[in-house]
Amino acid sequence: MSTDAHLPVFEQLRLPDTGLARDAYAYVAGATADFVFHHSVRSYVFARAHAQNQGLNAGTDYDDELLFLSCVLHDIGVSEEGNGDQRFEVDGADTAAAFLRERGVEERRIAIAWDAIALHTSEGIAGRKGTEVALAHAGIGTDILGFRREDLPPGLADEVHALLPRMDLAYALSDAIVTQAKAKPHKASPMSFPGALLRRHLPYGAQPDWYDLIAAAGWGDKPVGTAARHRAETPEQVGAMFMEYLEAGDIEGLVSLYEPNAHFVPTPGTHLVGTVPIRKGLQELIDTGARRKLELRDIRQVDDIALVSNTATLTGVGPEPVISTTTEVLRRQPHGGWAHVVDDPFFGHHRPGGDVASAQGAVDG
Repeated sequence: MSTDAHLPVFEQLRLPDTGLARDAYAYVAGATADFVFHHSVRSYVFARAHAQNQGLNAGTDYDDELLFLSCVLHDIGVSEEGNGDQRFEVDGADTAAAFLRERGVEERRIAIAWDAIALHTSEGIAGRKGTEVALAHAGIGTDILGFRREDLPPGLADEVHALLPRMDLAYALSDAIVTQAKAKPHKASPMSFPGALLRRHLPYGAQPDWYDLIAAAGWGDKPVGTAARHRAETPEQVGAMFMEYLEAGDIEGLVSLYEPNAHFVPTPGTHLVGTVPIRKGLQELIDTGARRKLELRDIRQVDDIALVSNTATLTGVGPEPVISTTTEVLRRQPHGGWAHVVDDPFFGHHRPGGDVASAQGAVDG
């Protein structure tokens, strides 16, 4: 969309009517995709609403023009012009600072805008850096993740979205950040927000996490406490640890035996995928007093993948034990331990010794 086409929106949303604000508005409208531009302007409108809700007055309690500049420029780092060699938030802050400096903005105000832009993904930090930085962070968070949307005046979000459509913002912006990071991986260090996004788009284990970095530090630190207890050093240990943790009611220990996107069948007919559902399913097993005895039948290991079959006897969820042959796929984790990718105790045939349907009904309650 052309810059001229956006100008009526400037008037309708009562944006700060200064030459500098109009310059920044036109600059971002021309430099970024519409979904970025729309998000940047909406973020200011929501930030201003949060200020009003907190009883803050423009001109006395905060610099309204500076708040607008911080919001409208905050994602310039995902533009072609702003795509440097740092994480996109810092590239954006540097690009915005250069834009403001060229227009004679004093360094004190530039420093505030720099903080607001560089820290806009830093939950728990931006809110402590001053009024404009905190308000910008609040407005941006409202627009992209819905944080504090209930605090907005009735009808405001609908009005703003009618003028500036979302265009699937959250996914579109995530894709833009990942595209930059794939082309320049150094822009997405493992512990950064861009790094967290990039990890979802790479093969498993390609992007190190915190524990991988610890292991590679060279100091020889070893896991202690719960970290040590929750690590299966061999595929065979996973079954033994499952039985131990289930009997102890140790939900954290049980969850540690599954990858974040693992598949788990806790009882016949129940298929869970991902940490949150798996945690719930495991907690239900604990709450019902279930026990699972696992006896190793066979194991096939190729490098970091192991196919395991156990004879499983499930008790405590029905009047009779349920005996089955499990199908389990385990993978060696970056830290060296083993965890389930697939854990299906009921994939194979069910031997006499219990009614599968009755076991399912007992758990479903």
